[in-house]
Amino acid sequence: QVQLVESGGGSVQAGGSLRLSCVAFGHTYNNYCMAWFRQAPGKEREGVAGIPSDGGPRYADSVKGRFTISKDNVKNTLYLQMNSLKPEDTAMYYCAAAPRPDWYMYGRRLLDSTEYTYWGQGTQVTVSS
Repeated sequence: QVQLVESGGGSVQAGGSLRLSCVAFGHTYNNYCMAWFRQAPGKEREGVAGIPSDGGPRYADSVKGRFTISKDNVKNTLYLQMNSLKPEDTAMYYCAAAPRPDWYMYGRRLLDSTEYTYWGQGTQVTVSS
């Protein structure tokens, strides 16, 4: 059983920063593709940033240059560093894991929520103007 637990959400003013964390229980990040998704009220869930088990990350155009995804395989923790936050970044943020090979997930699939099997409970990020 894989369990993902997010933390680090909160309320900040526009221009501020937050760092989200996601700890995995029951698997190691070495073998999974990982990603952060977000969902705002009334909107569809969207991929924010994804990282293969061994490869470079992929970002949504809306967060490029502002967000950085990383992972610590020793601590089994996934991070999302969010800088220059905007009100439109307000959403529930979810960590997700896909037990699929990197060659399959490269490209659009890395940010496709339907490719992910395991999900955390979410952490709320609120950015005020």
